Amino acid sequence: MELRVLQYFLAIAREQSIVRAAESLHLSQPALSTQIKGMEEELGKQLLIRGTKGSRKITLTEEGMILRKRAEEILNLVQKTEKEITLSDQVIVGDVYIGTGETDAVRLIARTARSLYGTYPGIHYHIASGNANFVLEQLEKGLIDFGIIFGSVDKTKYNSIKIPYKDIWGVLMRQDSPLAAKAFITPEDLWDKPLIISQQEDGNKELTEWIQRELPELEIVATYNLLFNASLMVEEGLGYAIGFDKIINTSGNSRLCFRPLSPKREDSMSIVWKKYQVFSKACEKFIEKLKEMPNICVSIP
Repeated sequence: MELRVLQYFLAIAREQSIVRAAESLHLSQPALSTQIKGMEEELGKQLLIRGTKGSRKITLTEEGMILRKRAEEILNLVQKTEKEITLSDQVIVGDVYIGTGETDAVRLIARTARSLYGTYPGIHYHIASGNANFVLEQLEKGLIDFGIIFGSVDKTKYNSIKIPYKDIWGVLMRQDSPLAAKAFITPEDLWDKPLIISQQEDGNKELTEWIQRELPELEIVATYNLLFNASLMVEEGLGYAIGFDKIINTSGNSRLCFRPLSPKREDSMSIVWKKYQVFSKACEKFIEKLKEMPNICVSIP
């Protein structure tokens, strides 16, 4: 399977039309159709559903949707690799890709990048946000260089640096909610309240152990992937969001407030990378500078 043909396929998926895709690629329509038919024959699967005479809109089959996802990952990785290989040995420029959940520890990444900027302004940083499963999946595929994860690290697979931050768990609520008068939130406070929890927490034993209830016993009205979206649901009165402190600004004229959990729940975190990974020069400089930051604990078995 050629990379060029993958690019053709993605153009059709994007345009939902062979005619428009051919125009964007500066190819003739018959030539593009022949390339895609050849790919389908090679894979032994139909990838596209051609529209009828009344509608020329192209849709993807189930196999086509799988190929689209993988093709985007493959081409992104190829582009990233080409950049790393073709950079000059004399000038350190390049990209650093980091995957992370929502956490105040991103400040450490920002401070490290700022420290490097004066000497290496050609290094650029790309932050991909998602839960732990997303971060580890992207790391395994080579689509990111580093990942920030919470809790323990699998030292058989990753090198790591312990980050001197701990995220404090608590409840995001409206200023006029009944629980806003409390300094801390206990499990009993939430047993009869409408809750908004992280998709990652849905099924996480740590939450059920703290709250002393199984999730089906609670009133879970919504789940979220980004706490900002949850904060909008809280602001509209849907419920109470369980999440990290310092992600949502609750100061000034905010209608929201944050109260920590009691017993206290906090998560330590590490920045990890695959063992035996060969870094680009930009990534080497980034990790060297990160190790110099205060209170950093390096763990490289």
